[in-house]
Amino acid sequence: MKPLEAFHNSHENFYRSPFGAVACNQEVNIRLRVSNKETVRGVYIKLFNTKIGEEIVPMDFYQEIEGKKIYQIKVRTPSFPCLLYYCFVIETASKNYYYGNNEGGFGGEGLLKEEEPPKYQITVHKEDVSVPQWFKEGIIYQIFPDRFYREEGQLLEIKKDSFIYSSWRDTPMYIRDGGSNEIARWDFFGGNLLGIMRKLTYLKELGISTIYLNPIFKSPSNHRYDVSDYKTIDPLLGNNKIFEKLCSAAEALGIVVILDGVFSHTGSDSIYFNKEGNYPTLGAYQGEASPYYSWYRFHEFPDKYDCWWGITNMPNVNEMEAPYRNFIIEAEDSVLRYWIDLGAKGWRLDVADELPDAFIKVFKKTLKEADQDAILIGEVWEDASNKISYGEKREYLLGEELDSVMNYPFREAVLDFFTEKISAEDLNKRLMTLYENYPKEYFYSMMNLIGSHDVPRILTLLGKPYVENHITQREKEKQKLNEEERRLAVKRLKLLALFQMTFPGVPSIYYGDEVGMEGLEDPLNRRTYPWGEEDKDLLQWYKKVISLRNKNDVFKSGEWLPLYNHEGVYGFIRENHHHQALIFFNRSEKENHKILIDTRDKVKTLQLKDMFHHHEEIYIENSIEIELKPLEGRVFLGKKIKSAYF
Repeated sequence: MKPLEAFHNSHENFYRSPFGAVACNQEVNIRLRVSNKETVRGVYIKLFNTKIGEEIVPMDFYQEIEGKKIYQIKVRTPSFPCLLYYCFVIETASKNYYYGNNEGGFGGEGLLKEEEPPKYQITVHKEDVSVPQWFKEGIIYQIFPDRFYREEGQLLEIKKDSFIYSSWRDTPMYIRDGGSNEIARWDFFGGNLLGIMRKLTYLKELGISTIYLNPIFKSPSNHRYDVSDYKTIDPLLGNNKIFEKLCSAAEALGIVVILDGVFSHTGSDSIYFNKEGNYPTLGAYQGEASPYYSWYRFHEFPDKYDCWWGITNMPNVNEMEAPYRNFIIEAEDSVLRYWIDLGAKGWRLDVADELPDAFIKVFKKTLKEADQDAILIGEVWEDASNKISYGEKREYLLGEELDSVMNYPFREAVLDFFTEKISAEDLNKRLMTLYENYPKEYFYSMMNLIGSHDVPRILTLLGKPYVENHITQREKEKQKLNEEERRLAVKRLKLLALFQMTFPGVPSIYYGDEVGMEGLEDPLNRRTYPWGEEDKDLLQWYKKVISLRNKNDVFKSGEWLPLYNHEGVYGFIRENHHHQALIFFNRSEKENHKILIDTRDKVKTLQLKDMFHHHEEIYIENSIEIELKPLEGRVFLGKKIKSAYF
């Protein structure tokens, strides 16, 4: 007897419509194709709602095509945001079969199995979800303030138990306590807010619209994630008045400033905890009489308390404790409102998966009340639509939470592709998964980074096949790409930057990546910006591809459609009402690729201009042939033809 056959593809409109995430109270049409000689007694869909539970519903026979039966069901999404999961159950005379998602959970074509498979996901979000347009159309530049630029003339305040390097080009290092391995002396270079203000024209010429600053509030460390005072700029960086001037000067150039909010923990050496006794306030460490005592969780007072990842100088807080929530969010002079009033245009929430969903929701609501156009970004390292943290399914992108997340899955996918760890087909699967799982408004507002303060420098990763974890810190400090490795890395980085600027979402540049900075993990990824020693050729390329995006709306908001993925070549389409762009990448170091593409169904223009090759033009008939040199990216742009068909 012929075995059972079944087919469903969540990326094809015939089998699931509409595509991807949908709003509440919407109808989703889902179909399954089944064929075999054995009598099928029934076909069911198994639905799981993350807030209600599971149900099994029979599907209706829809039609028969060439001996293959199509079953259909129209699923009405709930009136509340949630995740829906589904697979199919096919009942025959001999046994039950299951059809569900593929093993990678990528969506698209699934698998028929005799045991229950992974389920497909439908993200159900609030209706009328929107993210400020200025953010979606912009480009982010991330600055680690101590390492960007030091404007002379400001008094350098030497912090207790710390030192400042005499040379801007020194290699940063950690001096650790031999017993606990905690930092014993913090190192500083003296980068400051006046320095950032001095370089605003550089950022404007680069094409930046948003500056994201790592923490700038008073703290003992150079990273400042152990905040001492939420309402005071660290004296080494400047003061509150200088911050206000920075925001005004940036705004005059069409640039906004976003702050890093560290609200899952404070520093132990802070006004609020005061473990070191450096503040006149009565901190939680001093006893229950402290107004901040309820902010923290003591196991054995005073020295055993809940802290961030076991690091004792970062005691965790009770985020939903009313006095803390009021201080950070809700009061008229709350931390949130205070910095928005001084000119900040939004916040990035550090370790968002360690903040309660309710905290994020009230933060978002209050932020929009303070400034409807302000932006809220979360640090989330995985697919933010289905992230599980501490055993709970998190809600980040359903309409009441974040506007954007740091898109580490995007970074991992493109990095793996250009370093030949995955195929073009696998790259497409990963990108399509994000496209399918994220509400479209959020897909277009993702913070598409390829570098940050928490990962090795992108150029280093593109030039070396792997990093030896067992080498000493001194050996890591000496690691430097040789001439051949750097040549390869720069070519790859140019392709990655072009990918960033033409893909949906908000590109984010980590300071210095645009001029070829190298370095392994922290602190080597936080070296000082090499003013006067930049890779000028790489910098010009960044300006070129940023300009391409900034001057063409099709790359900011145009529809995205995968076009080609084969043999190390990846291509996609961007289009809006007036223009269509075709973008291709050849990641091979040595091979030319000629690709022939049937244009009849997808390409809606008769003429395309090559944006990088002297603006040469190609004409479309029923197909186009594109030649790609090794490590080459090509962008073709044309006006769409006026046709009722399109």
